[in-house]
Order: sequence, then C-alpha cells, then structure tokens
Amino acid sequence: MAPRIPDGVAWLLADMTLVTGMTVLVKLSGATIPAMQLVFLRAAVGLGLILPWVWARRADLFAMHQPARNAFRVGCNAVALSSNFLALTALPLVMVNAIGYLRPIVTVLLAVALLGEKVSRARWIGSVGIACGVIIAVGPDLRGTAGRDIDATGLVAAVVSVLFGSLAVVQTRALRRESPTVMMLFYTLGLTVLTAGPAAAVWQPLSAADWPIVLAIGALGQAGQYCFLRAYRRQEAAVLAPVSYASILFAAAAGWLFFGDRPSAHLMGGTVVILGCLLWAWRHEQGSAST
Repeated sequence: MAPRIPDGVAWLLADMTLVTGMTVLVKLSGATIPAMQLVFLRAAVGLGLILPWVWARRADLFAMHQPARNAFRVGCNAVALSSNFLALTALPLVMVNAIGYLRPIVTVLLAVALLGEKVSRARWIGSVGIACGVIIAVGPDLRGTAGRDIDATGLVAAVVSVLFGSLAVVQTRALRRESPTVMMLFYTLGLTVLTAGPAAAVWQPLSAADWPIVLAIGALGQAGQYCFLRAYRRQEAAVLAPVSYASILFAAAAGWLFFGDRPSAHLMGGTVVILGCLLWAWRHEQGSAST
C-alpha cells in the first residue's frame, strides 16, 4: 500500500491551488488597479467573509496565547503580500515565480535557526536536488528576460516578499497552539488596517466589471489562508517548505491556461526533477521512520 499523504501536505496543496487562482486574477487586474489597493480590497473582502464565523467562535478570542507574536506575523504578512502584488504587476511572471522559489529554502533555514527544527540528511539532499530542478526549470526563461528593461522596484519587492513571507511562515508554525479563529482574524483585520492608508493614497475608482474579480480575489485568498494555517498546525515548517516547490506545476498550468505560456521542455524537465526529489526525500524519511 502506498504511504498516505500527510494531512499537512494535503492542506498545503489545497492552499496552493486556491492561491494560484488568486494570483491569476491579480495578474489580470494589476494593469488597472494599483497593487496596494488590491491588497487592501483582498483583506477587506476576506474580513467581511469571516466575521460571521469569528462571531460564532468568539470565545476563542479570549484564549489568545501570544498576541505580540500574532502582531509580528501580521506585519510580516502585510509586507510580503504587498511586495508580492507589486512584483506581479511590475515584473514578468516567470521572474516573480523564479524569485519566489527561494522562499522554501529560506523558510527551512529560518525554521532551523529560530525554531530549532531538525532537518534530516535526506531532506537536505532533496532540497539541493530541488534547487537544481528550479534552475533547470526557470533558468533559460530568466536568461530570456536579459534584454528587457527590468523594473528595479519590482525586483526589490520580489526579494522582500520572499524574506518576509518566510518569516511569516515560521511565525505561523510557532503559533500552532493558537486557535485558527484568532490567527485568521489577526491576519485579515491587521492586513486591512495596515494597508488602508497606502491604498487610499493610490486609490482608483472601480468599475462594475472590477468587483467580481475583487470579490473572487478576497474569497480565494481567505480560503487559502485557512488551508495554510491548517497545514502548518499539522506539520513542521521544515517538512512543508520543500513541498511548496510543487507550486511550479500550478504556476505552469495557470500560465498556459490563462496567459498562453506553453510549458517549455526545460520547465517540464525541471518539474520532473523537483517532484522526483520530493518523492525520494519523502519515501526515504518514511522508510527511516518505519525501521
């Protein structure tokens, strides 16, 4: 019998599916709606959606364990999401994805340094193999952008998004004893408050055609956040971080379906290497655990 996919991995795959849908909508609407306005609207819509659920579980709010860490996590998320939306609207999608693939490695390093999580030899070897797969997958495409004028602000935003996104992931794992109600309210309310001022400064009126996309961005983002929290409550950050590389499949499929970017041979080859390394590391650890 094949080993069962761990619950944390299943929740993370669900999160990646939802976030990919949100990313497509952000990319489609980024030409007419400023990035900061999109972040604020995503948070405000999500807040409206979860308020009835929060009210029904309001007793959880009085059992909060670490308010300061919750606030730090929200700040990291606000910086990461705002930077990511800015990068998506300023850079080629392949470049944003390539820089984003640094996040799992950064997350593993931070999980070891800040949480003291243990990383097995198999997982380190798998991570190196995965990094090689990423180079195979996106390296030629990045070289293809060499002749373009690359927005320096967008490039810095993409790197900042990786750093603060990794910090937010590590904080999420450290808060695994916290109720999902507390964490979702902190995240969504905090993001709404922190981005309200910047969004007001660049605000553009929305047309009737914009609202369905904005509402969908908020709904997909909030559902993805719930799945993300569930994943990191059930699994160590150092285990889940390499699995995040499977998002290359979601990005490739989305680019093909919505932007006409046919997967290249090197992208598919790199994807095979990434998934092969993930499977090898997973089965090796499963075998070690059973002996």
